[in-house]
Amino acid sequence: MGHSRILFKLSGEALAGQAGFGVDSGRVSEITSEIAELAKSDVQVALVVGGGNFFRGVSASDDGLTRVSVDYMGMLATIINAVVLRDHISACGVSANILSAINVPPITELCSPTTAIKLLESGHVVIFAAGTGSPYFSTDTAAALRAIEIEAELVAKATKVDGVYNKDPVCFPDAQRYEKISYAEVLTAGLAVMDQSAVAMCRENDLPLVVFDLNVRGNIKKVAAGENIGTLIHAAE
Repeated sequence: MGHSRILFKLSGEALAGQAGFGVDSGRVSEITSEIAELAKSDVQVALVVGGGNFFRGVSASDDGLTRVSVDYMGMLATIINAVVLRDHISACGVSANILSAINVPPITELCSPTTAIKLLESGHVVIFAAGTGSPYFSTDTAAALRAIEIEAELVAKATKVDGVYNKDPVCFPDAQRYEKISYAEVLTAGLAVMDQSAVAMCRENDLPLVVFDLNVRGNIKKVAAGENIGTLIHAAE
């Protein structure tokens, strides 16, 4: 069964492509063309984007900067990425708006659930930037929060692997992928899916979460259509 309103969590690294830093316009075009195509099919699409292609906050806190300062610097990096996404989506013929937890006029508007829902219902793609606006919270937590605020039917975390595994598939060839797993199992096992606070928020609000491979073209549309790809994290049956 398909979803009519979905929030995708994109990492900053996804926009960097093979370079690992900055923005790969070709890769961004590939991602945004799929997002635009989905929006044109009357699916309401919201995005939360990270900033790791420009700035890794926690590691930078070892270089003499305070954790609060580097977290705010990371938030600013997400705004840069949001501008990139907005312009590429607009180039595909779909209106896109940036709603930021830290308002930077004239680039962004201040984040508001009411505004976001109105834009989504009007066919605009909404890009949430600057995380939650508070230090010590990741963009994973921001994705869960924004999805709850806009009453999304699903959070879809785009990654470079095809789901959630019982152990790191890069290091362990015998790692097994979960097709479905409960929030409680993710939290108890400490699986590195999203921040535990984000998973807990999804559980408390009965908000399903899918982890999928962004590098396979067509997966964005498949996730929105409810096809069985990646790993579904949901309430225990």
